[in-house]
Amino acid sequence: MSDHLARARELLAAHPVADGHNDLPWALRQQVRYDLDRRDIATDQSADLHTDLPRLRAGGVGAQFWSVYVRTDMAGDEAVSATLEQVDAVRQLAARYPADLRLAFTADDMEAARAEGRIASLMGAEGGHSINSSLATLRALHRLGVRYMTLTHNDNVPWADSATDAPAAGGLTAFGEEVVREMNRLGMLVDLSHVSADTMRDALRVGEAPVIFSHSSARAVCDHPRNVPDDVLAALPANGGVAMATFVPKFILPEAVAWTRAADENMRAHGLHHLDTTAEAMAVHRAFEATNPRPLATTSTVADHLDHMREIAGIDHIGIGGDFDGTAFTPSDLPDVSGYPNLIAELLRRGWSEGDLAKLTWKNAVRVLRAAESVAAATTRGPSNATRESLDG
Repeated sequence: MSDHLARARELLAAHPVADGHNDLPWALRQQVRYDLDRRDIATDQSADLHTDLPRLRAGGVGAQFWSVYVRTDMAGDEAVSATLEQVDAVRQLAARYPADLRLAFTADDMEAARAEGRIASLMGAEGGHSINSSLATLRALHRLGVRYMTLTHNDNVPWADSATDAPAAGGLTAFGEEVVREMNRLGMLVDLSHVSADTMRDALRVGEAPVIFSHSSARAVCDHPRNVPDDVLAALPANGGVAMATFVPKFILPEAVAWTRAADENMRAHGLHHLDTTAEAMAVHRAFEATNPRPLATTSTVADHLDHMREIAGIDHIGIGGDFDGTAFTPSDLPDVSGYPNLIAELLRRGWSEGDLAKLTWKNAVRVLRAAESVAAATTRGPSNATRESLDG
């Protein structure tokens, strides 16, 4: 074992990873419809998943925002119901594995879980379609424990533009701004991954609390719309927010962008969704890869993004959001949730201090949630009963 890797593991024992985004609940829904006997994450699930408890422990993970994502082709009440099922899945996991997982709703809960040697399990809703343009539904998700909402996923919502859809609102509509204000009032983090740059800027202008990017990297390093432009990164110190670098190769490695586009088209040609990670879908991917070698990202690729993000936003405003179990492909030396020590070792090789790494892995995530809680505690306004129709016409 290299000295850097040994130091990385020691550091993670003291300052574990608080990861911003993991799609295990969706993978469990898609693969086994939440049958936890068939995907018992107390045992090795590497044949089917990026995530299980032994690998979380090996990776030095101390807190995980579990995504309660549902697909954007689920609309209206169907999307709300599916999101509730995802929330229930996270609660089932915490109840089934109480020695390893502890439900967490506050920054204090995160610290308590770490002190107990358990993994703090938080929830984030991935996409504003999950609230069906209803602030009451947003409040209900918060009461159930959801502590961030990504304003969009890959498609626009009626009140906010996505990074990967044709602009419609020009950022946030008036109702979208009210969603941000209501999230601030609740203490729910506004997550700006997946949203357009104009939506990012609007949310920063309107919001009173720090934002997060739960799984986005630097657009200056890889020019993909899912990444964060430098002007937005530069605005994070004034906002107090945190941008959590993701590991998804098509977002971080320029050579992988065109390859992924072709691979996605191949999936659709076989009648499969491009985000499908079932055994059937992965067989199609592997056949494509056999004749079209895939460009490989590494920890060095991720570290290039983190170096840039630290330079522009500052060490207090960056974190990690791997997106495991939400992507078909991962960097060669970050294959699953056990790989975080390899990334920390690479950053140590680049001269990052242990104090800076402690902020990256743990302290910034705890601070940003605590700051959102403080804004909520200080607010004096009551719940908003505005509707999209009343504000947007």
